[in-house]
Amino acid sequence: MKHKLLIIAGAVVVVGAAVAGALYLAFPVQVSTIGGLSRNYLISLSAPPGTITTESNAAYKAAVASSPPAEAPSSNTTVGDWPSYNRTLTSERYSELNQINTKNVAKLKVLCTYDVDQFAAFESGLIMVENALIGTTQFDIFSLNPATCAVNWRTHEDYPPALLPANRGAAYLDGMLFRGTQDGRVLAYDFKTGKRIWETTIADPKHGESVPSAPIASDGLVYVGNAGGDFKGGKGHMFALDAKTGKIVWEFFLVPKVDGDTVRGPLGATPLDASNWKSEPGIPISGGGTWTSYTLDTKTGQLYVPGGNPAPDFVIGVREGDNSYSDSVVVLDAKTGNYKNHFQILKKDWHDWDVSNPPILIKTMGGKQLMAVAPKDGYLYGFDLANNSQLYRVPMTKIEENLVPLVPGTDIHFCPGAVGGAEWNSPSYDPKTNLIMIGEVEWCDTVTLQSVEKLKSVAIGQPWVGMAALNPFNMFGKEDRTWAGWLHAADADTGVWKWRVKSNYPIVGATTPTAGGVVFFGDIGGNFYALDSASGQKLWAQDLGGAIAGGVITYTANGSQKVAVASGFTMLAWPTKIVTAKIEILGLEGGAASQ
Repeated sequence: MKHKLLIIAGAVVVVGAAVAGALYLAFPVQVSTIGGLSRNYLISLSAPPGTITTESNAAYKAAVASSPPAEAPSSNTTVGDWPSYNRTLTSERYSELNQINTKNVAKLKVLCTYDVDQFAAFESGLIMVENALIGTTQFDIFSLNPATCAVNWRTHEDYPPALLPANRGAAYLDGMLFRGTQDGRVLAYDFKTGKRIWETTIADPKHGESVPSAPIASDGLVYVGNAGGDFKGGKGHMFALDAKTGKIVWEFFLVPKVDGDTVRGPLGATPLDASNWKSEPGIPISGGGTWTSYTLDTKTGQLYVPGGNPAPDFVIGVREGDNSYSDSVVVLDAKTGNYKNHFQILKKDWHDWDVSNPPILIKTMGGKQLMAVAPKDGYLYGFDLANNSQLYRVPMTKIEENLVPLVPGTDIHFCPGAVGGAEWNSPSYDPKTNLIMIGEVEWCDTVTLQSVEKLKSVAIGQPWVGMAALNPFNMFGKEDRTWAGWLHAADADTGVWKWRVKSNYPIVGATTPTAGGVVFFGDIGGNFYALDSASGQKLWAQDLGGAIAGGVITYTANGSQKVAVASGFTMLAWPTKIVTAKIEILGLEGGAASQ
């Protein structure tokens, strides 16, 4: 009898495996997603409560103010609105609102919740303009009442799903909204109704290219690029589109253009060529995708474009050279797309340490015109724009760069890993304290290099990461079992940190300082915090129930200050709680409390 039961059990396993295999072949993305989220659900069952600790730096000395900080070189922004991904086009994320402040923030509460009713990689950088709160998912764009969470409209798009989905948000200009799609398009909608107005293709999904970035828009143009640099043959490009028609005004290649590359619009002038890539046959130039958003200085007319890693990841011998303009901030003429300058943060990157979020442009308390940028390598960089010199490079998370020779078959451990450092949200800047604040991920990787022969055998448009692993969850390296998060507040003039907070969960979502002396942020554990922006001391906290990896914004609605948070981030690469995506709107009891 026991023998028969074993035979039956074996038959069930074989049949189940066959059915699972057939389903995977028919629906690979859907089956992989279900399997990955199930795995993450089991891991998150033992997730501990959120904890943070604050440390002050006794060696910190504030910069001496040379003059009151000048207004950042941005477009006019209504104080009570949040009209762009990082609020202003110069990306500093600071809000002048002060109804919610250090004295009353302890009374903060959730006023309403909008359940998106999807399991989503919810990374949307929310915007609030003309009394409407706008958010996006991979497939949807929606408009909410910013005080009550009531739906104004919601528009759904149909296209093939992606294994690693992402959408970082929408842009607004002159009564229109603009967003990218996973299948390589940019779509425009009527702000009041959600009706689609136009669509423009800027990327090739057959090469693994997509458009997850939140566009920015100004003076009749929409600025947006494509991602996909981790796929064989995928290349980053940057575009300006006519806001009314979607016509491509200019295009710029963020890695070298070669014969056979598709050109979709007039090309901006560039000195870039393939001379510092030296790719082997069978190794097409790939990489340099843009993932998050962009920064625009409307006074100088310069557009700042963050560029991703070169590909393939990890195996650098097949692409000898500096690999320009990957891992760079590329500065373009916003009207023509012509090259002006670039800051290559990392040369010949083998860690997947993209410049993954837009830089911020500020005038410091010490009088410097500064560009600050925080890539995935775990450092904060400050550049003096008067002469484009690097002022500082300071660590913001755990750094362990392994210098072991890169040889196939050898395990190489390094920190931060490919999903570490500063991910897809920019630093923020508080002009009252002269502090730059940046949330970081402490999560290390172990990588085993793939052979050159296997890299060459990968088909165009397939993931091309250079990691030798049978387990698909280790595609970008095998992450350590422990992780953490850091929030540093560093002096904008010197880079020296004044205070720092360590969380037991990675900090991926945006940080938002305000004139009320409060900085808001959340972590992957779903914990939302308000700190004193001068000292880092915790003033208030609440578990919102789902991972926070996107927008944290503040605005006024019905005369009172509100805070909106995108929560419920679920994705294969991040073992978070499996809950549906939600927007939480928080405020003070009774509206505008006394200051």
